[in-house]
Formats: sequence, C-alpha cells, structure tokens
Amino acid sequence: MGSRRDIERLIAEGRVALGGQPLASPALRLASLAGLTVDGRPVGCAAAARLFRFHKPPGVLTAARDPAGRPTIYDVLPPGLPRLIPVGRLDLMTEGLLLLTNDGGLKRRLELPASGLLRTYRVRARGRVSEAALDALAEGVTIDGVRYGPVDARLDRSAPGRANLWLSMTLAEGRNREVRRLCQHLGLVVSRLIRVSFGPFELADLPPRGVAEVPASALRPFLGPA
Repeated sequence: MGSRRDIERLIAEGRVALGGQPLASPALRLASLAGLTVDGRPVGCAAAARLFRFHKPPGVLTAARDPAGRPTIYDVLPPGLPRLIPVGRLDLMTEGLLLLTNDGGLKRRLELPASGLLRTYRVRARGRVSEAALDALAEGVTIDGVRYGPVDARLDRSAPGRANLWLSMTLAEGRNREVRRLCQHLGLVVSRLIRVSFGPFELADLPPRGVAEVPASALRPFLGPA
C-alpha cells in the first residue's frame, strides 16, 4: 500500500481500520491481515520480492519528488513497472547502476553494512595521482573528521599530456558523495562518475534509462528476516 511513512500518514488520517475500527497508532503487531482495511478495502498479501537493475542517467534525483521541480528517477523510468523504491541512492550527477525493488525488507538487507556488498565505480577526473596515493586508500582515510573505510582504487587509464584520467574505485560503505570526497582528497576533480556494480549485480550493457529485472534465483541469498 505504500512506504512506512505513507502508512503512518494513512493511519494518522484514520483511513486504516482493523475489524471496522480505525487504528489510532501504528504500534500494533498483527498475526494476519484478516480484517485489515484501507479506505474500506481489504489489504491483500504483499507481492513476491522483485529487484530491477536501472541505468540512472545523470541529472535526475534519486527521490520520489523534488520541491525545486528537478526531474527524478520516476520521471524517466519506463511505464508498466510495479511500485518500486531505490536501494540506496546516487547523487544528481552520478550515473550508472541503481537497484530498485518492491520490497522494503529486501531493500534494507541490501543496504545494511553487515551485508558486506561492495560497490564499484568508474571515475573520470582531472588531475594527476600516484599509485602510492591510491594504494594508501586501502587502509582507510579520515577527511574533515569523517572516517572512510578501506577503498580498492586503481588507475585504469592516463595518457601523458592529457588532463583526464580514469579510475576504478571499490568500496563497501557507499556514504553520501564518498567517491567525490575521496577524489577531492587526492587532488582530483571528478567530471564523470558511473556506478558499474552493487554486490553481485552489474550494470553490464544496460543502456541509459534501461531497466532489467534480476532473476528471482539471484535474490535467494538476500531474502529472509532483515
């Protein structure tokens, strides 16, 4: 029926009832959905968990809506998809693999640091960096009082006389703008940032704005109690 906050709002508006009596609080544990209604309509069982790979283009927000009117992923997703929520997020100008799911429990399990899922990014940046500086990131680094965990960083391509270089960076935490801050720490200016994998799920040859469903068999390790 909606996200946790959506449901809390529905309850506050008196639209959720159990046995005909409106609920006054979301603090209620249910043994079953029997007798539960929203706007008088019975609530059915949740659909099976599904996961989709989406190639997010740059310039769109990972959000349901934006007060400033900027486009969001929901403005560019193709029609005909179920209601989906993002697993984590990519910032406005970051492109590449964004996972989308219809299941809140699956979302939480994929996002939890305990899952140990690595995220890999390809980075185009201006500047120069030594192999030693990249190797030092494997021990983690503190930037402006914030501790970032180990990062596997390597130089993919750099040509003499050219301003741009390409890096690959793999990390586990995925904090807000982490890759951009790490590059700034190295004296690099990011001009393009692409996430190419999230755990076992890869962007591969999915085109920009393209969506592909992950086979149900690939979800089995991530299903179960959050």
